Amino acid sequence: MSSQGFHCPTKAIYDPPRVVYRNHYHPQIVQVVHAVEVVNRHHCVPVYQHVYTCSERDEFCGEMANVNMARHTRYGGRR
Repeated sequence: MSSQGFHCPTKAIYDPPRVVYRNHYHPQIVQVVHAVEVVNRHHCVPVYQHVYTCSERDEFCGEMANVNMARHTRYGGRR
């Protein structure tokens, strides 16, 4: 047998597979909710408002006092 026309058959030997990861990153919106509570506080604050009342009266003095008092009484000054 001559080695010139002879070819050895092809043989395959398999190593255990290696895993190669190709990472792909994609944006993902994640909402972070911050709760804010607004408290409206109402307070009564005194604000002074000055109110004035006015009254008026007549006083009669001297001789005129007797004459005017007679007019303003029920019996006209006579009893």
